[in-house]
Amino acid sequence: MRTLIAGLRRKTPEKADPAPSRLKYRIQRWMLTPGIRTGLKFGVPLAVVAVAVGGYLADQERRDDLLERYAELRRSIEQRPEFMVNVMAIDGAVAEVGDDIREVMALDFPISSFDLDLEQLRTHIMELDPVKTAEVRIRPGGILQVDVVERKPAAVWRSDQGLALIDETGAHVAELGQRSLHPTLPLLAGAGADQQVEEALELLSAARPLGLRLRGLVRIGERRWDVVLDRDQRIQLPPENPVQALERVIAVNQVQDLLERDVAVVDMRLAARPTVRMAKDAVENWWRIRELNGGG
Repeated sequence: MRTLIAGLRRKTPEKADPAPSRLKYRIQRWMLTPGIRTGLKFGVPLAVVAVAVGGYLADQERRDDLLERYAELRRSIEQRPEFMVNVMAIDGAVAEVGDDIREVMALDFPISSFDLDLEQLRTHIMELDPVKTAEVRIRPGGILQVDVVERKPAAVWRSDQGLALIDETGAHVAELGQRSLHPTLPLLAGAGADQQVEEALELLSAARPLGLRLRGLVRIGERRWDVVLDRDQRIQLPPENPVQALERVIAVNQVQDLLERDVAVVDMRLAARPTVRMAKDAVENWWRIRELNGGG
């Protein structure tokens, strides 16, 4: 009996080991790596799509057909009525400046808003001398709106190139054919006068008591001013504190009528020692009178 039981035990099959093999274990661990899982989930499909697209686009005719379809689709969208600009409106500019703006913009309406570079158009408008600031935008209804602020002429500048209108900053506004076209604007002359308009306007304000006798200002050596009056009189001002020097001359004139006499030049270049130069006729008359009085 014992022999029979032992034989039966030997014939019973052994159970398989449930543990994975070493290779299978390493593969499972490798598959659980986040980078590998992401690559299999996204990388493989993308690679397949890339290969498919690359194979499709490898043919030149297919590429040309795709580009043509894209261009046609884009044109169909850009040419829709709601994206078309039909007219241009300009506000804040006189007729002549408005014509110049239309010329520099050179637009052929109707035009798609996608074909308009508003910043570039604004830059072209700002290059015009009479324009101080400009804004360009597209209004509802297909209107290209241009809002302009023009430069205001503050003085007439006479240089070697002729007469020109300049604003309070010295910026060129327009050429001027004749002085009589703007008789009320002050006249500035000399090289560099357009670079010191602010100071010139301060001098002109201080010279108001001189009234209609004032003819203008001349920039001397690009460093100082001469005030020009009628009867060929001049007030030579220093480079430093010219307004105060002019006010001193005007104060003396109001008390002693200095500029009503035969004075050719009032030299204020040396603040500590102002001098007066008489007119040529006055000097000759003075010498004649002295000779008649026996040189006394």
